[in-house]
Formats: sequence, structure tokens, C-alpha cells
Amino acid sequence: MKHIIALQDVVTPWSDGLEPSDAELNAIEAEMDVVLAEVELLDALIVLLDRPASEFDGRRIRRAHHRVLAARRDAANRMVGPQVSGDAA
Repeated sequence: MKHIIALQDVVTPWSDGLEPSDAELNAIEAEMDVVLAEVELLDALIVLLDRPASEFDGRRIRRAHHRVLAARRDAANRMVGPQVSGDAA
């Protein structure tokens, strides 16, 4: 039996640089709420591909859209952090 072997070097050799860094994993974790809310909205929209929207579907889509907006707002607020101003109210 003849063995078939590659005559060329591997195109993308395995290295330690292929794993995501801790900073990249933290960024993904920070955006996970937004991603999950967008998946929920997408699921609600996919249901409507093969049938007309009912009143229930409209409420589901509005609710999912509001969750996306709230998740994006919360993510943006986490990125900015608390604002410290010189004026005390």
C-alpha cells in the first residue's frame, strides 16, 4: 500500500497566536447580551418568512426590538463608564 503525503509545507501552520487573547474574549463577553438580543429578534423575524404576521407576532417583534435597543444602550453605558464631573448637584 502506498501512502499519499503532501509534498508542500502546511499553508497555515498551527501556532499559539491562533487562540483568542484574553482581551478578545472579554470583548466578546461584554457584547454577549447584545448578540443574544439580536438572535432573539432574528428568530422572531424568521418566523414571518412563511406566514403573515399576527398581532402576537407584531408584539413579539416589538418586544425583541426593544430588548436589542436596551442591550445596546447598556453595552454603550458600560463602555463609557460613570462620568465624573467637577460640578456636584
